Amino acid sequence: MRFKHDCSGIDWEVIPVILKTVGMSFHDADIHRRTFLASAAVVFVFSDQQLIGFGRAISDGLIQAAIYDVAVLPSWQGRGVGKQMIEKIVAALPGCNFILYASLGKEPFYEKLKFKRMKTGMALFVKPEIMSDRGFTE
Repeated sequence: MRFKHDCSGIDWEVIPVILKTVGMSFHDADIHRRTFLASAAVVFVFSDQQLIGFGRAISDGLIQAAIYDVAVLPSWQGRGVGKQMIEKIVAALPGCNFILYASLGKEPFYEKLKFKRMKTGMALFVKPEIMSDRGFTE
């Protein structure tokens, strides 16, 4: 596996395909390109030339960060790829507190990495009905 921490040479058309494959929300490739370029930390994982996973964090760089778009192809899940991606994102922003959305059923993965469930999390979504239907909000 090869880890990459910048956006150069990424085939952005693959990003929404992987997100769709793992059941996460996705947008057109250019939207993902722009969000990764605007992020404080990014990680892309390759096996040979194939992109097998990625993730990113937005942050003020000092205190707070939020992790988004963590995805690993199903055939690579359970091999430590996601764990290494999260560790690299966290290491890129030392001293920051991190929050994230976990896909339903993936909470135990993050708990193994010492993330805790929040009791006071709140959200304001552009399409609240979709997030409610997906079980993210009450």
